[in-house]
Amino acid sequence: MTRLLAECYLHLLWVECVMAFGNLQTLYKQVQKKKTEARNSVRPRRADELCHVMDIACVFYPKQVLCLQRSAATAVLLRQHGIRAEMVIGAQMLPFKSHAWVEVAGAIVNDKPYMREIYQELERC
Repeated sequence: MTRLLAECYLHLLWVECVMAFGNLQTLYKQVQKKKTEARNSVRPRRADELCHVMDIACVFYPKQVLCLQRSAATAVLLRQHGIRAEMVIGAQMLPFKSHAWVEVAGAIVNDKPYMREIYQELERC
């Protein structure tokens, strides 16, 4: 568990660095480039288990972790563990709000299941 928590923390740092030296488009391209890796673990991880550990890492992160950072880090983490994950960015027009979440096989895994009802999908990678 400690190794996995450190891995999540490093993913959060990676996203922060990408955003510090780039922008949303840079982050989007970086997440898009990360492909799903073949499962090479003796004990494969489940998406809900990995999302739970990412949530714990967000609690201990020294800065507030917003949905975009958490979703980008989670999508990359899941892909590295052999799970085909997609980061989704959506928006609500009135009042304007944007939000990001992660889906696996069409199911939202790191947020409330009704996010698609609130936010119109703008992009996915």
